[in-house]
Amino acid sequence: MILIALGANMPHPEHGDPVNTLAAAVRDIANTVSLMGQSSWYRTAPVPVSDQPWFANAVISVETDMQPDDLLARLHGIEEDFGRVRRQKWEARVLDLDLLVFHDLVTENRDQGAEIVLPHPQMQKRAFVLAPIAEIAPEWRHPVSNLAAQELLSRLPSEQAFDIIGAKDIPT
Repeated sequence: MILIALGANMPHPEHGDPVNTLAAAVRDIANTVSLMGQSSWYRTAPVPVSDQPWFANAVISVETDMQPDDLLARLHGIEEDFGRVRRQKWEARVLDLDLLVFHDLVTENRDQGAEIVLPHPQMQKRAFVLAPIAEIAPEWRHPVSNLAAQELLSRLPSEQAFDIIGAKDIPT
């Protein structure tokens, strides 16, 4: 299973509000890979807690013959196409695409250096990732801890609030 997280909390000049921006990003991703599933749209508090706007988030499941590095490069290219500029960690953004897991691959680069890090090193600490995964892939288990998304989600602090704000919108 290959899982990609999507997030945005700033309006995009062409696509508008964050949910519309994420829907457009899903369509762009689907031009590169086979889209297998998509979670509902979620409204989530920023992590770490801050005064920036809440995020719209979702998770998609995809299949591809691409290698993980190539897929991540394509995701970063889509972010750039949407105007994403990386200035500082955890800033507000028009689009954030994270490669969460690539099958059961666990890389040795756990220090988040220049190479790809899989599974995503913070995913087990983020409700905005775990709730959508639990929705679309309840059988999925974290490749390091072997815990299901719902189990990991139940261990998180309550300040990581989220609501479902929209139904699935899988592009055709």
